[in-house]
Amino acid sequence: MVGYDPEAKCVSTVEAALAGSASGFVTRVLISPLDVIKIRFQLQIEQLSSRAPRAKYHGILQAVQCIFQEEGVVAFWKGHVPAQFLSVGYGAVQFMAFESLTRLVHNVTSYNARDSFVHFVCGGLAACTATVAVQPVDTLRTRFAAQGEPKIYHNLRHALLTMYRTEGPHTFYRGLTPTIIAVFPYAGFQFAFYNILQKFSEWMIPAEGKEGGNVKNLICGSCAGVISKTLTYPFDLIKKRLQVGGFERARAAFGQVRTYRGLLDCMRQIMREEGPAGFFKGLSPSLLKAAISTGLIFCWYELFCSLLCALKNADSAKRKEG
Repeated sequence: MVGYDPEAKCVSTVEAALAGSASGFVTRVLISPLDVIKIRFQLQIEQLSSRAPRAKYHGILQAVQCIFQEEGVVAFWKGHVPAQFLSVGYGAVQFMAFESLTRLVHNVTSYNARDSFVHFVCGGLAACTATVAVQPVDTLRTRFAAQGEPKIYHNLRHALLTMYRTEGPHTFYRGLTPTIIAVFPYAGFQFAFYNILQKFSEWMIPAEGKEGGNVKNLICGSCAGVISKTLTYPFDLIKKRLQVGGFERARAAFGQVRTYRGLLDCMRQIMREEGPAGFFKGLSPSLLKAAISTGLIFCWYELFCSLLCALKNADSAKRKEG
């Protein structure tokens, strides 16, 4: 169902956008706590260890307890409103672009639209398109998730006005370069490995055992998410560091802060002060989040597409009977 299938011809571009936005909305509600923890880990300069005396966060369970005690349960959904705009917008643009690109490949080239390499390229391009469209919302989400108490931004409107007045419009696109560099292979690998794993499951599972399609989609999506996230994780960390530039005073409660002049300067400082392991801070919650979110995204997308197809078929049947 993911990607253009000339034999099915069931889901239109608009319906793909609707299914993508709906899957993004549902998934975001469920994975927001992991996202907040991941961002807190990524932005911590100190080592993520109890042996580091000035480190605020040491591990996932300790971070959960610390955030809950200091900020309450609502802190796990900090920045949830901009995050939902991000998820809904990103899901709609990404899947709409992906369906359109795979259809274009099928119609104007000799490549098979169901080929894994085609899914890699089209998935990467679709993600780049979606990233540019929603990057300002991603920056807002990161800042809301990163700020401690007392809050610098009280609500979405206050954040927009404050950032625009004090830092200018360019601040909404902080971290765009590493994001684009990372998102193409990340999303490309997601779609490619999902395609490969789906084909592998069809080869491994006999025809009479294929009724558990939703579980299969969830597992294939989860595995694709873990593989792609591991391969591209350092760029995600660098993006988060750059997005909170000019936001240092809100980070003071969490430990050391750094100012980066750009992508290369950020990489140099991380390597010099934190070592190679610094590029993989927050990998554990990130992989957990990637497994859950990617699995759910593909599972919900396939489910919503199936529902839309069923509704269309039922409507067509009624018209024929009428």
